[in-house]
Amino acid sequence: MQRLEAQAARLKGPAPGLWLVTDATRLPNPLPAARRLPPGSAVLARDLAAPMLRALAAVARARRLRLVVAGDGRLALAHGAGLHLAERRPNRHVLPFLLARRPAALLAVAAHGRAGLARARRLRADVVLLSPAFSTASHPGAPALGPLRWAALAARAPWGVAVVALGGLNYCTAGRLPRRHLAGLAAIGALAPPPVARP
Repeated sequence: MQRLEAQAARLKGPAPGLWLVTDATRLPNPLPAARRLPPGSAVLARDLAAPMLRALAAVARARRLRLVVAGDGRLALAHGAGLHLAERRPNRHVLPFLLARRPAALLAVAAHGRAGLARARRLRADVVLLSPAFSTASHPGAPALGPLRWAALAARAPWGVAVVALGGLNYCTAGRLPRRHLAGLAAIGALAPPPVARP
């Protein structure tokens, strides 16, 4: 985690440089990972039960992290969080979020190609999570963009939108992405605490 954190710290931009993405299968309890994040990082909360989301929101406040809730605008508003819109999954209550949105609440949009980037432009998103940059355990067998295609798509992002790389990121793969359009790094496994050895 520390090496990826150091890479993210070198990125400059208006959005957080380091993003922890929750995952019901690969990271069922994101609290330990969130507690290890440096202040100013972001947590993208996906597929969390209400008690876990409340606990994560409390950790985010205590650690000065930017919380972004996936797929539900009213839930994001209830937690004073930003909203992440998936490209291939349904999103709910987007309009209430957009109407009541505070300036500090990030609007993040997933993009897997040009259609996602166009959507980010229409919605005036703050952040685009462009994925999958590399092969990822979350979607085994899915084609990855790779560094060259990722960079070509990132260059097409709307002006002023921070482009965050997601998918298969670790210290080595993150170093293969060109810095010109890279505003942040998002990960699940690379930011998870190391497993505790059992006797």
